[in-house]
Amino acid sequence: MRIVSDGIYYAAALAVIGGVFSYFDYWWIGILFYILAAFCLYFFRDPERTPSADEVIFSPADGKVVSVRQISPEETRISIFLNIFNVHVNRAPISGKVTEVLYRKGRFLVASHEAASVENEQNTLVIDGKRGRVICRQIAGLIARRIVCYKHVGDSVAAGERIGYIKFGSRVDVLFGPEWKPVVSVGDKVSAGTTVLANPSSPERTV
Repeated sequence: MRIVSDGIYYAAALAVIGGVFSYFDYWWIGILFYILAAFCLYFFRDPERTPSADEVIFSPADGKVVSVRQISPEETRISIFLNIFNVHVNRAPISGKVTEVLYRKGRFLVASHEAASVENEQNTLVIDGKRGRVICRQIAGLIARRIVCYKHVGDSVAAGERIGYIKFGSRVDVLFGPEWKPVVSVGDKVSAGTTVLANPSSPERTV
């Protein structure tokens, strides 16, 4: 299975530290570092995903839906909480062109809380697709201290394409307009690039 490069670096460093402790007969400490190294490889796993449909909004993250909320008549938000056992690689919810990438510093509240959508460190990716724009917001959690985004303004992305990742516990919000209808509920388990979050509720936009 593919592993994010950071996970390999962390695992290698922890394994070396474990080896040093083992060399000096502190094998019980060394074992702890070996376990941490193995967990890093597990945490940063990056399985292949293939979208199963067209013209829908896919989940950009693995995890559990913690909120489906209509912010205004023009905007709905679906929030997904990722625990430390979920895959943390994020994927594009739709195909289109990246029109905005905005990073903002913030707090590190527990990512499952409602306030995390507004107050936590976050990176916002705006994708303009055939049916309008969809916003994907990577949000750091209580443990996470770094958000990685691979994409830049002007890039074209395909639905399910890797767009970045968040280290350790985190949250991803997806915001979209009335041209989409949510098909998930609070408590649902979702997978990045394969679970459908919303279906079209209006005809395709014409340019």
